[in-house]
Amino acid sequence: MLKEKIRQLAKKYAPETIEIRRHLHANPELSYKEFQTSVFVKDRLKELGIPFEVKATTGVVGLIQGKNPEKRVIALRADMDALPIREENAVPYKSKNEGIMHACGHDAHTSILLGASRILNELKSEWEGTIKLIFQPGEEKNPGGASLLIKEGVLHHPTPQAIFGLHVHPGLEIGKFSFRGGPSMASADEIYITVKGKGGHAATPQLSVDTILVASHIVVALQQVISRNKNPFTPSVLTIGSFQGGYTTNVIPSEVKLMGTFRAIDETWRFQAHKLIHQICKGIAQAMGAEIEVLVDVGYPVVNNDEKLYLLAREKAQEFAGPENVEQTEVRMGSEDFGYYTQEIPGCFYRIGVMNEAKGITSGVHTPTFNIDESAIEKGMGMMAWLGASINYDDNQPQ
Repeated sequence: MLKEKIRQLAKKYAPETIEIRRHLHANPELSYKEFQTSVFVKDRLKELGIPFEVKATTGVVGLIQGKNPEKRVIALRADMDALPIREENAVPYKSKNEGIMHACGHDAHTSILLGASRILNELKSEWEGTIKLIFQPGEEKNPGGASLLIKEGVLHHPTPQAIFGLHVHPGLEIGKFSFRGGPSMASADEIYITVKGKGGHAATPQLSVDTILVASHIVVALQQVISRNKNPFTPSVLTIGSFQGGYTTNVIPSEVKLMGTFRAIDETWRFQAHKLIHQICKGIAQAMGAEIEVLVDVGYPVVNNDEKLYLLAREKAQEFAGPENVEQTEVRMGSEDFGYYTQEIPGCFYRIGVMNEAKGITSGVHTPTFNIDESAIEKGMGMMAWLGASINYDDNQPQ
């Protein structure tokens, strides 16, 4: 039975795949600079005899053909980049690259996909269709490696019926998976505001434009975008995270800069909010005699999991891991460039538990102490291989 064979191979190859994860963790590379990681992935695919091509400089796209290759095409995606964080974990595989760390689990994602690739390749006479392997650069930084790969044709020749991606979840116990249909992760846009005006002495504000005061009013007023314009049943967040202006006690500066982020789960509301942000900022500046520049840098879209694919994947996950180990993913206001794929083809982005309180593995992603329970590697590679081999999106029938 295919499911049992996948489980057996996942167990067999888990130790070697954990070593792959440790190598990647010790040698992290920043977004769009995954040069050695890309070489490592290509070398592993060469060893397996899996053909591949390079896209977006460091992206690697492999292809495994099973029986009747044209019957269906399923894409499996993993991201490869790390973060500019100094690791604080005392582990043998601690980052060797000062100030760079796999603090979001992309080392695990890449290892899991390599492990799943090995399983699928070994069993390719026992499943039908084609599996497209997408090892993606630059998930952590705009414009997002997914958008670059899509522009370079990653979703063509052949075109996948559906795409799966996974992410480690430090709040989910080891051994569990979680899925969600529909909008599951927020869009992410960056806000840049510059307030300008005639500076001057703090003791004579009537002779100046108080840019600090103008910017302060803007920070407060922008919260009305959420509190008085958004549907209260639709999650959304607007946060100003940087307020830069002035350099001493008795000078009104001529310029103040604000930076922030805007998150939304609804794409229509997202762009309505952009207009409101511009209107509020310009209205306050005009009323208070200041000049203003407003940039809303459009980033990643909402991750919108296809409902049909979600139901198929959840059912298959329950078969593979047991119903007690499959949960509902919460809506998250974090973002993922996997959303670009879900705008093009049916996609399902799911979570794998990596938390183990007994071992003290509880730190969140993007922290210097983030780590995973490495038994997640076996579970992850097995599940990804199973989803790739068993789901037929078109006719809703298992292979």
